[in-house]
Amino acid sequence: MAKTCGELFEGYDCTILGDGAEPVRGLAYRSDRVEEGDLFFCIVGLVADGHTFAQDAIDHGARTLVVERVPHLADSTGVTEVVVADSRRAMAFASARFYDDPSEDFQLVGITGTNGKTTTTYLVEAIARAAGEKTGVIGTVGVQVGDERLPSAHTTPESPDLQAIMARMRDAGCKVVAMEVSSHALDLERTWGLRFAVTAFTNLTQDHLDYHKTFDAYFEAKALLFSSDYPAARVISIEDEWGRELARRCREAGDAVTTTGFGPEADIYPVSVDYGATGTTVELAVASLGRTVGFTYPLVGRFNVENVMTAFGCGLALGIDADTIVAALADVPPVPGRLQRVGQPGDPAVYVDYAHTPDALEKAIASVRELGRGRTIVVFGCGGDRDAGKRPLMGAAALTADYAVVTSDNPRNEAPMDIIADIVAGMAAEERFEVEPDRRAAIGRAIALAGPADVVLVAGKGHEDYQIIGGETIHFDDCEAAAEALAAARA
Repeated sequence: MAKTCGELFEGYDCTILGDGAEPVRGLAYRSDRVEEGDLFFCIVGLVADGHTFAQDAIDHGARTLVVERVPHLADSTGVTEVVVADSRRAMAFASARFYDDPSEDFQLVGITGTNGKTTTTYLVEAIARAAGEKTGVIGTVGVQVGDERLPSAHTTPESPDLQAIMARMRDAGCKVVAMEVSSHALDLERTWGLRFAVTAFTNLTQDHLDYHKTFDAYFEAKALLFSSDYPAARVISIEDEWGRELARRCREAGDAVTTTGFGPEADIYPVSVDYGATGTTVELAVASLGRTVGFTYPLVGRFNVENVMTAFGCGLALGIDADTIVAALADVPPVPGRLQRVGQPGDPAVYVDYAHTPDALEKAIASVRELGRGRTIVVFGCGGDRDAGKRPLMGAAALTADYAVVTSDNPRNEAPMDIIADIVAGMAAEERFEVEPDRRAAIGRAIALAGPADVVLVAGKGHEDYQIIGGETIHFDDCEAAAEALAAARA
């Protein structure tokens, strides 16, 4: 697969110092992972500057460096340097070129938003599979190539990893790939140069303000996926002001736009919804079909109606007929850690969900409340070393339940009780909560409090099977902990 340095950067605004015919055998952005003949990208990051690792990359075998400035090197003999204005964008460009632009060989659906990305991605994948296509998925839960599952460290991987995954999907014969696109990935240009068939927006609520600083900056990062850099059909939820603004911009730009929402101003909206404990029956009005479509699907909660509508719109934008879309949604497999039911008949109803933002938590609580006849009890925490501003908002959102048990999530390098104190600051005037910093004990406590008609929501970690405490990652699975607590309650 080796290409020359000159081939990788042909047509790109750069200056090559050295041998443009230098072969490039691989791509690396971490000096400790460089192999002989690799090209090393000196990325200017938030914490470290890759230029300081240039010599280490050479010592590991790098023959070409991509730099924003020429670094001081102890030994630069025979090393080719490509000087660029933005090493991140250059990395995305060269990665796509190195793997022969795999996103051009299948239909790529990019889904962004604060909440609902994972579920919607899996729904789109199910629709495409029902249409007879081989599919791929990239997102929070991991990577799936056909029926093969692979782990992933990021919701949207760094551009060399992302292009390598897509090349693997192309070579495996995938024809539709559904991908979660995070705001970080867009801002850091991991997706730059990808060719999308459809881009979709779910919603925007508070999250990641430790990185983006303001809601406007957070929105503009998401909005990049709907800019002229990423031409595609657009599917946009207009349930919040951000979606309405995004739809306005896209229509003004002449894009093909399908809107979703709960009112008739949307192109796809529900005429009726019947919520059940194990599924939902919905009748959707679909403007492009000129009729309504009714079906039952095995997901619960109001917010999953939003996800289903977005996936329906994506399916239509891919050219898949409505009957196939309905058949796929009626038989869609459960999405790990997204309102996932735990337990046996006769147990209190326990659901595990990834809800880790104030809006997502409030929506998840509202959804499970409709599924029980008694109280709603929520177990939740907040992550350490992350957006501290949302912690009191999470506390306030939790009190839309009848009772809350405040616990740890992934405290990372913060003291768990300091995080909990921030959460409780949003709950100070209430007495409908208690604190148990040990997550396993907190789940057990909530289940012990629940009667047969009650519903317990364990929120924040969803599919994750670990907890990060200090510098240590330990095994922890909310579903396992809940199942153990239910078994103990039965005994």
